[in-house]
Amino acid sequence: MAAQVTWPRGLILREIQTEVPLRRSFGRHLIGLGLAVLWIALDQITKTWAQNSLSGHPHFLFAHVGFELIYNSGIAFGIASGSSGLITIFSLVVSLVLVVALFRTRRWASTIGVALILGGALGNVADRLFRDNGGAVIDFLHSGIWPTFNLADAGVVIGLLVVAISSSRAERLR
Repeated sequence: MAAQVTWPRGLILREIQTEVPLRRSFGRHLIGLGLAVLWIALDQITKTWAQNSLSGHPHFLFAHVGFELIYNSGIAFGIASGSSGLITIFSLVVSLVLVVALFRTRRWASTIGVALILGGALGNVADRLFRDNGGAVIDFLHSGIWPTFNLADAGVVIGLLVVAISSSRAERLR
C-alpha cells in the first residue's frame, strides 16, 4: 500500500484508464461469444423441428414462401456438393479465425456481426459432424426467390451485412 502512495500520480491514473476499457471490451466479447452459442442452439433446434415436421411434405404459408426440407452437401447454392469433408475442415479453420476476430472487435456492431457469422458457420458444421445426413446441412426456409436456407445461413449473411455497414460507418467517421 505504501508503494502506491509513492508512485507518481499519472502512472496510477494511466493503469486505471487502460484497465477499464479492457474489462468492458472483454465483457462485450463474452456477450458476443454467448450470442454465437445462442445462434447455434436456435439453428439446431429449428433444424430438428424441420427434420421431424417437414420430411416428405413441405408447408407453404403463401405462394412459394414456407418450409421445405432439403439436404445440402455443398456450400451456398449447392456449390461443391459432395465435398463435405473439405468443407467441414475449411469451416472449422474459418471458425477459429472468427473467434480470434471476435475478441479483436472494437465496436458493438462488429462484435454482433462476427458473432452471428461464427454462430452460423458452427451451426452448419454441427450438421456435418453430428447429424446422420451424410455430411449434408439441413435447409428448410424456402422463399421462392432465393435458394432454400437455414438460420445458420441467415446468421452468416446478416453478420456479414452488419460487419460491412459497421466498417463503412467507422471508415466515414475517420
